[in-house]
Amino acid sequence: MKVTNYVELQKALDSDEKTIELVNSINAVNSITLGVGQKLTATHDNVLLSFINGDGIVLRGDNEISNLAIQTAPNRRAIYIDSPEVDLKTITLNNLTVTGMVQLLTRGNNKQLTVDIDGLDIIAADARNYSERPMKYGVIVYQGALTIYNFNPADDSHITVNAENISMGRPNAPVIGSGVFISGFDDNTGKVTVEKLTTNDIYTNGMIPSGQPNLITGAIFIVFGAHAKEVISHGEVTTYGTNDMVLDVWGTVDHWVTEKRVISYGPNGIGFVNFGYVKDFEAKDSIETYGQGARGFNQYDGTIDTASFKRIQTVGNGSIGMQFSKRVGKITIEDGVFTEGSVGETLVKGVIKVLKADAISVLEGGKIAELNILGDLVTKGEDVVAYHVNGGEVDTLSLKGKLSVNGDKSQPVVIENDGKSDSSGLEDYLK
Repeated sequence: MKVTNYVELQKALDSDEKTIELVNSINAVNSITLGVGQKLTATHDNVLLSFINGDGIVLRGDNEISNLAIQTAPNRRAIYIDSPEVDLKTITLNNLTVTGMVQLLTRGNNKQLTVDIDGLDIIAADARNYSERPMKYGVIVYQGALTIYNFNPADDSHITVNAENISMGRPNAPVIGSGVFISGFDDNTGKVTVEKLTTNDIYTNGMIPSGQPNLITGAIFIVFGAHAKEVISHGEVTTYGTNDMVLDVWGTVDHWVTEKRVISYGPNGIGFVNFGYVKDFEAKDSIETYGQGARGFNQYDGTIDTASFKRIQTVGNGSIGMQFSKRVGKITIEDGVFTEGSVGETLVKGVIKVLKADAISVLEGGKIAELNILGDLVTKGEDVVAYHVNGGEVDTLSLKGKLSVNGDKSQPVVIENDGKSDSSGLEDYLK
């Protein structure tokens, strides 16, 4: 059925029509609801469905929205689920340009959902208003501009996701809150399986006040209960705010590739932080952080089997290049790790701590099976260390480049507090 205005749209929604086509742009007075099995699309390009009051499109299940621009106020939900259906079947979102949050959150009776997305560009959104927030490791997480969240704790509840060509925000005009947020109910129930996730450029800002240590966001966040089989970040991934993680994992990722730069411009941000299980990670371009306490890579819990990094660069006091406090497998750094900063405060598991801007830091509990440094380790700042094993262990070390420290009281190598390290390539620095 083709519709040309809001009245006709409401009549079509209340009918048995399965496919509703918008002939032209429509200003809707209030939110609309797609019945089970209904599809909403447009007959041609440049059709905008905007909502004057409140949220946008309510999904009941087995719905498709395609080839549309959808606009609400940025702090409202442009698309969301509100349904009593046990099996929501497949929700398909294709070729959409959106202002407002896309929230695919299941609860209550909802047990099964398949999400199929191909082409979703969220221009602006503010995801801070919603009370369903994961909490672990001393922090709480804001939802994202795109939120896929199994909030049903039942053991047999499950969401399956295929989401490709996702983009959000613009340079210096990021979405607010997290970006791509995918979460289960907890570690053990309310599961989500991501078959494939591909993103283009992602820009986010959590808008978290300075001094708020127990609140974080992530530009791409695979939260607990979520298992992502393949993640490919084709575009740049950038955060601007305090406590913004660029890439964050609490769940499981089999394979993640970033093809462009990963950048944090805010204090206490981290380029890539892992609390979960990552089997294979590859950063083909640099990971860069700018701000006090903003680090390049952290392994705080869980593990990584293999990871390769092109280059890690941090600028700011307390901004460690790479820090390990859990066991990991093979780590390779091609161009090297470069830090510029001295001692400063930073956020660690919801607590503000004082850290030095070391290039590589291996703490007690951290163990690296194989560390391959093909480039240099370079620090610029007072009282920092290029290669610091502080109670941790490095079984096999290959250092092809050099260690360079530039600053008073700085040292190229420190191994202390019963730390252990293979000395390959360190002979000149251990004399």
